[in-house]
Amino acid sequence: MKSRLNLKLSLKISLIATLLCYSSISTAQNPMMMAPMSASSPQQQASLLTSLAAKHGLGTEHGFAMRQEHAGPVGSKVARLDHTYKGVRVYGSESVVVLDQQGHILRETVQERRQGLGQAGQGLRANAREFDITPSISKQEAITLAIQATSANGVAQVAPSAELIIFPLVQQRRVNGKASVAESELNALDVEDVVTGYELAYLVKTRMVDGGKLRFFDSIISAKDGHLLQRVNAVHTVAGTGKSQYYGTVPLNTTQNGASFTMLDSSRGVGGKYGGLAVANAKHLDQSTATLYSNATNTWGDGLPYNGGDTNAANGQTPAVNVMWGLVNTYDLMKNVVGWQALDGENTAFYGVVHAGTGGANAYFLDSCNCMVYSDGSVPAQNYSTLDVTGHELGHGVTNATSHLVYSGESGGLNESFSDIHGEMTEAYAKGTHGNVVPAGNDWLLAQETGASLRNMIKPSKDGASPDAWSSTLGNIDVHYSSGPNNRMFYFLSQGSNATPGNDAYSSYLKAQPLAMTGIGNDAAYRIWFHAATTRFSGTKMALR
Repeated sequence: MKSRLNLKLSLKISLIATLLCYSSISTAQNPMMMAPMSASSPQQQASLLTSLAAKHGLGTEHGFAMRQEHAGPVGSKVARLDHTYKGVRVYGSESVVVLDQQGHILRETVQERRQGLGQAGQGLRANAREFDITPSISKQEAITLAIQATSANGVAQVAPSAELIIFPLVQQRRVNGKASVAESELNALDVEDVVTGYELAYLVKTRMVDGGKLRFFDSIISAKDGHLLQRVNAVHTVAGTGKSQYYGTVPLNTTQNGASFTMLDSSRGVGGKYGGLAVANAKHLDQSTATLYSNATNTWGDGLPYNGGDTNAANGQTPAVNVMWGLVNTYDLMKNVVGWQALDGENTAFYGVVHAGTGGANAYFLDSCNCMVYSDGSVPAQNYSTLDVTGHELGHGVTNATSHLVYSGESGGLNESFSDIHGEMTEAYAKGTHGNVVPAGNDWLLAQETGASLRNMIKPSKDGASPDAWSSTLGNIDVHYSSGPNNRMFYFLSQGSNATPGNDAYSSYLKAQPLAMTGIGNDAAYRIWFHAATTRFSGTKMALR
């Protein structure tokens, strides 16, 4: 890169993580993620928890709880540990620990939000010192309150759940010396999140369908009096309008069953619902009723926009062909380029469902089934089964298996941005030779094939809502828009910027000579970003320790 990238171009956490990884990874060495991996034994896990407790000098009331392990770079694995107080998880407080295969700690990234528990003063509420973990309402009462507030007439797609948590109350404040700096001159490192107190609460997950519309929410309900502390929209989705079909004749691996064929690729992925990548037909009902596509011949679809007829006919199969092509290219991109198998790094098969429901054109990832779901819009169908949309939504599956970036605030913007990047790199990969690199070039416009692009990664503000640069209010807007600064960061990292004012790739924040920076290409940028997003990020951000 010829010029320093000013921090206002992106979220502080993503850019720092990316540059940290850039300094430590040699793309010439073709860094790969290791998958699948062997899980730590109970003895190794206990040893890790003991080592971390000693390292941080924690009292007896503080602890760690192993949430999950997943693959890391070759020769390592990643353990994600929740911080606990009196045995209760502290929401958004965690450690991301990179281990070697013997369980020795190589690196720990800490997102610390429990340090005030058991203490007094420091601007905290008085209840922090002797924090009571006894709830006044039950889990079922919390679930009922959450459903009444979000979808009183809805039908559950997945059984609701409630977890008792300690919820940190967080405020964004300027760091010392920056109180009088004008908002327009603030950089991302000029502000910090400060914990001001704690509430005992339930994290209630509800996944309802109400009047044909998805009502998927994570609600934080006070365990003392039942009031709502926070609500996060849990539909990881892309929606809009579009009219076209996309990729002509494409090769598909299917399975022969006697005289018929099913849309099941058993060469990619294991386990899951179908034992491989697959596409099922919901026939305009709930996705849970979908059945695997079958056909009398091994020729699928007619390449024309779905016209509202029989979903099993050739025209109804066309969206399924689009989806299968997207599943295959997403799987191959990760496996061949960075060594990551399927969405969880453990090669667990995922699948797609088309013709789901009647709520209009949409596409979303549903973590409860590890699947992609697509619904039809008007006729001819506004179908969002493009490569970049499928890659985008499956990117949410990777996030769900690794960092669990909370879908609100700046972490929500990062969550969406990871998926935008993943979608564009899936599209670029599909246009190449399906080798072990991401080829150059792309349109950088999400869902452009539909006739109405949903995201512009070169200049995000062209949609009229997404900012091009970080500001202290970035965390207050919809996550589909707050993804803009990080999307632009990735474009600059890959393709570079332009020194001419008025050009879409020009940035006024690149003030050092020369006024433009040189990109490092899709392949190197994707490797760096994937490594950062899967091994550096916690659920709320990337901490610097």
